[in-house]
Amino acid sequence: MEEMLFSLNNLRSMEVIDFNKGKKLGHIIDVKIDSDLNKILSIIIPEEKTSWFGKSEDIEILWENVIKVGIDVILVKVENDNRYDVDKYM
Repeated sequence: MEEMLFSLNNLRSMEVIDFNKGKKLGHIIDVKIDSDLNKILSIIIPEEKTSWFGKSEDIEILWENVIKVGIDVILVKVENDNRYDVDKYM
């Protein structure tokens, strides 16, 4: 099996999609990395804005909930569609 390597810049350009609903969640804006273990802990995507002046919070999805990293998309498993229940993933 051929190993695929991605830079953080490549990951940020990929669209994140909810595997269960096929919904586009956005693009990665940040990544949490454990520097001692040299592995990604979670990806962070911006929450969909509801208004021009509303403050949006970021959504953190644990790396273990990433199903597949493809050529141009990242498939993730999101259990709850109610603001993706950020606390559930922490």
